[in-house]
Amino acid sequence: MPGNRQIIVRGRPTCIPQAEHFELVDGNMPFAGAGEILIRNLFLSVDPAMRGWLADTSNYSQPIAIGSVMRSLAVGEVVESNAPAFAAGERVMGWFGWQQFAATTPDAVIRKVEDRDLSPSLALGVLGLNGVTALLGLEKVARPTAGDTVVVSTAAGAVGSAVGQIAKLLGCRTVGITGGAEKLAICRDEFGYDVAIDYQAPGLDQALANVCPQGANVYFDNTAGPISDTVYRNLALHARVVTCGTASVSSWNPVPTGPRIERIVMTRRAQIGGFVVLDYMDEFQPAGARLAQWVREGKLKYREEIVDGIENCPGAIADLYEGRNLGKRLIRLV
Repeated sequence: MPGNRQIIVRGRPTCIPQAEHFELVDGNMPFAGAGEILIRNLFLSVDPAMRGWLADTSNYSQPIAIGSVMRSLAVGEVVESNAPAFAAGERVMGWFGWQQFAATTPDAVIRKVEDRDLSPSLALGVLGLNGVTALLGLEKVARPTAGDTVVVSTAAGAVGSAVGQIAKLLGCRTVGITGGAEKLAICRDEFGYDVAIDYQAPGLDQALANVCPQGANVYFDNTAGPISDTVYRNLALHARVVTCGTASVSSWNPVPTGPRIERIVMTRRAQIGGFVVLDYMDEFQPAGARLAQWVREGKLKYREEIVDGIENCPGAIADLYEGRNLGKRLIRLV
């Protein structure tokens, strides 16, 4: 009987998870018990949030236990079903982990993937956690209106690229912050940002002031750290900030410190809201359907960086934080 290749967590990282924190093992082939479904995974997701899931410091989810399969979103095909709501052959997306097969209860499924005209991989990116985060983060926290200037950090990333395009669809002017000439070109030419700024070049503060003379009405923050310190100094009156990610913070122990923003927030009457898409899972399916229609209409573009083989999982999170990806990072199981 075939086995089940799995990525097991072997160490608790204090900073960015590295390959040595994981181990590839040959597990036993699972089976669907009473009320369960057996899924053969097709694509595994790699997300910056995985760093937080592995941390033992305060976070929005329970830390992944040492010795367990790495928590991950995945899209796969139902092989066997003992649950009445699912049938063999259906595609599903949910919390199936970094492994080839998953036997799970239906509550691990986020949605059925019924967009057969689109690649199932999109259910993990522009139609999944990343795209839904962009859409609902804008709608629930940023509340942009036509004519607003929307500034986005990690603008070429899986979330940031969707934020910029959705803001444009809402009639906003978009300013993307990214690193390097290649990503600057991607932001402008593929994702339609009105302006793209290289944070690696000197003078970010002045560059933002030049392109946002009236300030930023919305800041979609995926980084925290020095980039965000600079954007805060360039907020408009009554600005809204979506705090969605902390990619630039290398360690949470000790707690990082930086410029105090309270007076900026007070004088600009700015509003700051933390956003985690897990708070809106009941809206995931309709949000994904809206995104899918934009993809079909050519209004929402995406990039995928697909690597074949589960053996490439262990170093994938570190690659994200090193900026080595040019699109949504996925592991295809072959």
